This record gives sequence, C-alpha cells and structure tokens, in this order.
Amino acid sequence: MKFSSRLPHGHLNSLSLLLDGKRRAGIPVLDLTESNPTRAGIVYPDGFLCALSDPRAAIYEPEPFGLPAARELIAREYDAPSAESVVMAASTSEAYSWLFKLLCDPGDEILVPRPSYPLFDYLAALESVVVRHYGLFYDHGAWCVDFHTIERALSQKTRAIVVVNPNNPTGHFIARHEWLDLSALCAERGIAIVSDEVFRDYAIAPRAESALTLGGTLGDTADALTFTLHGLSKAVGLPQMKLAWTIARGPEALVREALERLEMIADTYLSAGTPVQCGLPSLLALREPVQRQILARLRGNLEFLQASGLRALNVEAGWYATVTQNHGDGFAERLLRERDVLVQPGYFYDFEGAGYLVLSLLTRPEVFREGVARIGVTLGI
Repeated sequence: MKFSSRLPHGHLNSLSLLLDGKRRAGIPVLDLTESNPTRAGIVYPDGFLCALSDPRAAIYEPEPFGLPAARELIAREYDAPSAESVVMAASTSEAYSWLFKLLCDPGDEILVPRPSYPLFDYLAALESVVVRHYGLFYDHGAWCVDFHTIERALSQKTRAIVVVNPNNPTGHFIARHEWLDLSALCAERGIAIVSDEVFRDYAIAPRAESALTLGGTLGDTADALTFTLHGLSKAVGLPQMKLAWTIARGPEALVREALERLEMIADTYLSAGTPVQCGLPSLLALREPVQRQILARLRGNLEFLQASGLRALNVEAGWYATVTQNHGDGFAERLLRERDVLVQPGYFYDFEGAGYLVLSLLTRPEVFREGVARIGVTLGI
C-alpha cells in the first residue's frame, strides 16, 4: 500500500533508542528535557476545573472563529485591534496549519528561523509547504536576526516568514528595530508574518530593545499582514485544555480579506471546544499564580546553571537554556549512556555545528541540579 509522501518516516534516532532501552531496563533517568508543566510539580488551585462545567457548555454554537464572548475576552486581555481579529483554535499547531492553508499553495515556501523549534518541518510537510531557513546569530551576549540570510532565502514562492518571539530554544526576544525592518520588508514583498509568542509571559532578563506584538511595545506597527499566536498551553501551563488564539493585524483591507478566507478554513474544522471557551475567564485567572511558580522555577534553575561552571548562553525569556561546551558530537548520548542524564542535543533545533545542549529550565529543581552536576563531572568541571 502507498501512503502519502507528506508523512515523515524512518527509524527512531539513536538517543531515543538509548532512552527506550534505559526505561525498559528500569534505570532511573534524570530528565532535563521536561517541558510539561502538569508533570513538573506546578501547583494548580483546587477546583479550577469547575469552570468547565458551565451550563452554557451544553449548547453547541458552531462559530468558525470561536464563541464571541471568548474572542472578546482575548481581544481585551491581549490588546487586539478588535474581537473580529481573534481566531480561536484547538492549539497553536492547528493555527499554523490553518495559516499555511490560507497563505500557501502546494510547493510554496515559508521561512523559519534557525535555530528554532523543529515542529515546523512536520507542520509544513503536512500542508505540502516547503521550509526555508533564515539564520540567527549570537553576538556579544545577544541573539540577532541575520537579514542577509533572509534576503538569500526569499524567492517568488515565499509566502510567510515565521518569527518565534521569544525563541524556542534560544530564549531571546526580537529587537524592535529588527521587527520594524522585517515588517517593512514583508510589506514590500507581499509576504505575511507569523509571530509565535507562546512564551511571551516568561520574561527573565529581557533587553531594553526587546519587543512583542501581543499587548506589547510594538502596538499596531505592523506594516505587513501579521498573525500572532498564543494559547492556554503556555499562558496558564495547561496544554491539555486545547485552546489557542490567533490575532490578525496589518493593513485593514488585507486583514479583512485574510479573515474572510480564514473563516472558510475554520468553518471546515470547528475544532475549538465549547467547555474550555466557556471556562476561559476562570482559566485565564490562573495566570498569576501559575506563571509566578513557573517564573520562580525558571529563574532558580537558570541561576544554578550560570553558577555551575557550564557555559550557558544568555536567556531573556522562555523555558529553555542553551549550554555550549567543547564536547563534540554524540555528547548527549554519552551523558545518557554513562550518567543517566537526558538532555536535547543542539541538532534537534538546527544549531549549526556540534557543541550545543538544550536544557529545560522547567525541570524540578532537585532533578535539574543533580543533572547539571553530572554534566559538569563528565566535562571535568
């Protein structure tokens, strides 16, 4: 039988095979990749799930962009141009798939940053969209957009440029001047911007020039058609609630046409659940206690890492830290094999060259500290 060529295929990588063998053997592994807040010791207030039992959830309203009350709430909370500019979906991954459908024909291209989240390749492939990369470089303690690589990657088939702000896993915000230059470039070329801002709430040490589009310092400065993504998964640390939102900005006529077309896609799926939308006010009220715990965890683990002797790159925001050492290829496998410590190698995120490790700052402190100590011992620090 022949299956779609859009689907990835192949064997598990060597790190995954080694981890599977460890777990089958019952060997405890210090997991420094944990990114699920519901499994990381974050405490949620008693009774917070009661919001899902709202009687309104028993009535099905097939609204393509989500329930009006939910869209109005997001518009207020995140300074959207209007409730009409808000589109609810089940996840940011689904929002990406809708936007790729909206913007691209099969064979068209999107530009995504390198290094960055590896899921883009899969999401694009499922929509028959081609991924091209533009570079990020680390200079004097800060990550920067390499506009030369954007110019080289642009083609007649380019339909969108993806910005992850703050980036996963580098943990940096885009600078205001970079955003304005990018927006002007995309407006000139007729290219959309997709700005993924799911980690926006977890600022640790942002630079003065760092910028956000979602209720942030940029306001409505978008010259280009811009779609900003966020959701409950990171905002409230509840990935299982399955609710995300996209906010459209840009030239009024272009936004109007984009939303009209996007409505046809959303109406085909109608995927945002009614109970979670009805419970959205109560769920958003969890932001302060949940984010306070997560930020304390991130800062504490980062402080320990920076004092450990390992070379950690600067982190402005987000849940991850990048460590760079002269350890060569295969070091992540060596850590797992010899020290029972699981980290992500840099090539998972398209870092150029060996010598990068990605650690989750969301990891429970006792696990994180012991894991970092074992990395140091392996490196002779």
